[in-house]
Amino acid sequence: MEDTTKKVGAFDKFEDLLNRYLGPIAEKMDKQPHLSAVKKAMVAMTPLLLIGSFCLIPSAIPNMIGESNPLSVWIVDNTSYFDLAYTVSMGLMSVFVAVVAAYHLAKSYDLDIPGSLCMALVAFLLLGMEMDEAGGISLSALGSKGLFVAMIASLVAVELYRWCKKRNFTIKMPDSVPDFISSSFEIIPVTIIVIGVFLAIRIVCQGVFGVMPNQIFTNLLAPLIGSMDNPLSVTFYHTLRCFIFFFGIHPSVLSPIVMPIATQFLAENIEAVQAGGVATHIFTPGPMSAFGGFTGLGVTMGVVIWYMFSKSKVQREIGKIAFIPSLFGVNEPILFGAPIVLNPIMFIPFVLFGGILSSIPFWFMSWGWLDCSTFTPPYVGVFLEGFLTNMDWRSIVANIVQLVAALIVYYPFCKVAEKRALEEEARIESERSAFSAEDEAILDDLGLDF
Repeated sequence: MEDTTKKVGAFDKFEDLLNRYLGPIAEKMDKQPHLSAVKKAMVAMTPLLLIGSFCLIPSAIPNMIGESNPLSVWIVDNTSYFDLAYTVSMGLMSVFVAVVAAYHLAKSYDLDIPGSLCMALVAFLLLGMEMDEAGGISLSALGSKGLFVAMIASLVAVELYRWCKKRNFTIKMPDSVPDFISSSFEIIPVTIIVIGVFLAIRIVCQGVFGVMPNQIFTNLLAPLIGSMDNPLSVTFYHTLRCFIFFFGIHPSVLSPIVMPIATQFLAENIEAVQAGGVATHIFTPGPMSAFGGFTGLGVTMGVVIWYMFSKSKVQREIGKIAFIPSLFGVNEPILFGAPIVLNPIMFIPFVLFGGILSSIPFWFMSWGWLDCSTFTPPYVGVFLEGFLTNMDWRSIVANIVQLVAALIVYYPFCKVAEKRALEEEARIESERSAFSAEDEAILDDLGLDF
């Protein structure tokens, strides 16, 4: 009994600490119009993320069960349909985020919604749209890689619209003109300014720096990543990935910097083994996916499992939906559905501990407890992928250690989130109950007998 009381008391103190310091930050973030708009846009992406995540799973099945069986043959023959569903959902996520974020920001400013959405979309496409060699539109920057540019472009476009309107830099039409026509003419000067500003930014980025605007962020981070072939550097790298993902910026923006290094180390490992030696490099592509992305960056399966057993109905549903994608290393459903992104309560476990959780097997490799990788396996599910990187059964043990550590790390924060979710559900239920009670009282006063 005494031990239980101490545990409960310690947890209460921890919860009070989070509420005292992170609660006000969360409240301010919710009220800050720009952060609120971005957060709402990310949450609105949950259905698209779920569809896109499930569309990635079939491609892994032939790798797991072979390509000669009827199911695998059917999947391979119909891959284009799965790819299409992915493309129009997660593949265009930046476009949707730009539009939804602009909607919420414009709504908070009481601006014309259709005009704001058009300005935001034009601004983002001017910065993020690329043309392929055939002259068509390349979709590479319109998916998760373009999220940062999409958020900035949409918010700035709406702010330019607001600036123009406050200074009456618009075209005024007579009152007799219908509102939808008046609104269209009103934003003509705004359109000129938005196109001019964002086109100038693109010209400067391509003309002066020689890169697209979305690559500027990648280039700024390049000097921060030096030699990656030690566990400290790997932990820093994963922590950096968690940090930028927490703010909605997909960590794939770092891939052009680190993948050439990882591929070179993999080649040296293979050469060493072929020469009769031992692989020594820990930073290779296979482990980056199998260990660094185990159930998703930050080992977010810890959140998924606790949500599946939560007392909150909403959290249980989110956990159940996110479980299968997490088995294939896809954690966007839990990141944006929980949410973890832009959620101050989850900053500590996901950012400060997420990098450590993702790096545990790399420390094992550096200590000689786990063989280094000589193979980059195809996209398969958890545990099997880690084993295939080095054919070492201890890889499965390393994944289990990651999962147990994630359950421990995320537990107190999930309990705080659960308590808040239950309070919100109780509030909504009480409002419904109060309304129903009021209706019953009215019916009783009327003396109606049904």
